[in-house]
Amino acid sequence: MKATKAPPTRKTASTLPGIDEIFEKKLEELITVLSAGQGTKSQVYDEVLALVERGLIRIALKRNKNVKSAAATFLGINRNTFQKKMTALGISCGKAK
Repeated sequence: MKATKAPPTRKTASTLPGIDEIFEKKLEELITVLSAGQGTKSQVYDEVLALVERGLIRIALKRNKNVKSAAATFLGINRNTFQKKMTALGISCGKAK
C-alpha cells in the first residue's frame, strides 16, 4: 500500500503566534486616528473595511503581476466580485488594455 503525502499545512492568522494581538494593536491605533473629531455617527467601521479591502486588492494585484483572475484566486474570491470591489474602491489595475 502506497502512503499518500499530506498537503503542506497553510499558515492562517489563528496558527501564527501573536498575529491577532499585533493586528488588534495596529487597528486600535488606526481607529484612534480615524475617530478623532467625528460627529455623533461614526464611519470608522466602513472606513476600516475600505482600507483593508483596498490594501488586500493592491497587494494581490502586485503579487500576481496585475492579473485580476489570479489576484482574485489569491484572495479566494470570485473574479467578478474582485472587479466590482476594484471599481467601488477606485482601484485601477495599471495594466495596459
